[in-house]
Amino acid sequence: MTQKPSAAPARPAASTDPALIAARDWIFDLDNTLYPAECNLFHQVDLRMGGYISDLLGISYDEARAIQKRYFRDHGTTLRGLMLNHSVDPHAFLGHVHNIDYSPVPANAALGAVLDRLPGRKLIFTNGTVAHAEAVLDRLGIAARFDGIFDIAHADFIPKPNAEPYRVMVERHTVDAGRAVMVEDIAKNLMVPAELGMRTVWVRTDHAWSGDGASQDYVHHETDDLTAWLTAFVDSLERA
Repeated sequence: MTQKPSAAPARPAASTDPALIAARDWIFDLDNTLYPAECNLFHQVDLRMGGYISDLLGISYDEARAIQKRYFRDHGTTLRGLMLNHSVDPHAFLGHVHNIDYSPVPANAALGAVLDRLPGRKLIFTNGTVAHAEAVLDRLGIAARFDGIFDIAHADFIPKPNAEPYRVMVERHTVDAGRAVMVEDIAKNLMVPAELGMRTVWVRTDHAWSGDGASQDYVHHETDDLTAWLTAFVDSLERA
């Protein structure tokens, strides 16, 4: 297991942040944000991506893995690199790599309860697909709490942290960025939301890429337990 990234400088208390208190829209990343990173769904997806590239290009699995990681690093997602360099059909690719076992994701009644208490709309913004998001939300038992899902297809397969999908998401769902919150496990994905005027919350994980950008001032709040953080925040709202 990789070491947990170094914690960013102390953030202000959520209970005293007027931007959080005034928020009308809460926008959540999906993977490793709404469920624990320890579920490791990405490992399953990762293996299937490697196999897909190996079959596609007729190369060894190790060679495919090297290409996979390079495309992820250079283009934001492996899929984007495959589309640009090999004209891969994104729907076929995503259908293949998300054909996984979702049983490691546990139900989270406490998260569902606090989302019920959290004022405002709740949206999902993911580099995955709607089908993948729905499968995860069903396992968590929280699907009914969300008002919409913005996925990689809605973004024309341009992934976060590119700026364009954020702008499209804001327009599609009529989000007032100045009264919105973005919650993410990858710190660098919070730069554009902050530039748009959103408040940001970084969910720390053990994955090496989680902390990239964590020391920047576009990360306004941080936690390694989203349910506990939301519960403390909603409790403070209800006491006010």
